[in-house]
Amino acid sequence: MTIQVLKPKFHIAECLDAVKECLEKGWTGMGFKTVEFEEAWKKYTGHKFAYYLNSNTVGLHLAVKILKLQNKWNDGDEIITTPITFVSTNHAVLYENMHATFADVDEYLCLDPIDVEKKINAKTRAIIFVGYGGRVGKLDQIIEICKKYNLKLILDAAHMSGTKVNGVCPGIWEGVDVAVYSYQAVKNLPTGDSGMICFAEEDNDKLTRQMAWLGINKDTYARSNHGTYAWKYDVDYLGYKYNGNAIMAAIALVQLQYLDTENIRRRQIVEMYNEAFKDNKNIKIIGAPYHDECSYHIYELIVPDREALLNKLSEHDIYGGVHYRDNTEYKMYMYANGTCPYAHEVSQHLITLPLHMWLSDTDVQKVIDVVNKCVK
Repeated sequence: MTIQVLKPKFHIAECLDAVKECLEKGWTGMGFKTVEFEEAWKKYTGHKFAYYLNSNTVGLHLAVKILKLQNKWNDGDEIITTPITFVSTNHAVLYENMHATFADVDEYLCLDPIDVEKKINAKTRAIIFVGYGGRVGKLDQIIEICKKYNLKLILDAAHMSGTKVNGVCPGIWEGVDVAVYSYQAVKNLPTGDSGMICFAEEDNDKLTRQMAWLGINKDTYARSNHGTYAWKYDVDYLGYKYNGNAIMAAIALVQLQYLDTENIRRRQIVEMYNEAFKDNKNIKIIGAPYHDECSYHIYELIVPDREALLNKLSEHDIYGGVHYRDNTEYKMYMYANGTCPYAHEVSQHLITLPLHMWLSDTDVQKVIDVVNKCVK
């Protein structure tokens, strides 16, 4: 039986019942379940504001756009970001004609505060911090840097659904201007694809709702209420069609009920891996030891010969992965190649091992045995 690197587990009967309710009600678009999930997410995380979107990627774009608009940033102004991430993080900067300045990563593969501070200049306006693998890394130090230099902080929390520190969601820490989550197909809280943007300030939340619905000042759900001129709206901005829909939100509401329990299982699997690899001198475990309530979206190792290990795993019907290639190797970000030496080095050796709810302890042990036999 094949062991996949990432595989979502849906609570199918409950999800189908939730979707059926949408179909029976005749409401599959924005509103109804999307509003219900926004309220559930606020209750779960402690965020004051939350708006449901069709992906994390569009949320990052909106985060940059709205902060740029509200703070009167200019084209060509800079946002400091990480080279170890999915490209959508950095595309969000380019969408708004701003410049992505890359800072190096630390032992958690999150932004290194020391290098971040070195990269700040007169044109720096914000920092995007990626909670890589669900870890908070040195987010507290990044927050202090933002305060020191009067920078905005965008938390790319695509991997962080369920991450807590002392029981608190990092997205609500003072100093985080906006957090953006992902419920993409293989995330800890999976749907087909969707996301959530959570601004700290109400004005930004209101603008988000308008921008994500084509700049219209009254959404379909609001217009569905009876009353004179309830149908009438105006268009204030050149907005986008970024809103989420009720079908995905219905699935999300079901999956949310199991998020904490499933994250506990993820941590159990991680503990098995860590214990098995801790004495292997040719393996470096990312971020170990790590004791916070991490979501552990992915589990990564640094090994001498990644391709050899990927091939060996494949021979045993085990599929590993790579998260992520150093973004400064891509053509559009090549201008920054060489500016983040540690990120570049580790990206040549990173491998992602299977981590999901379908894994039995026997499966995990099989992965462990192959890795330890190959890397020695």
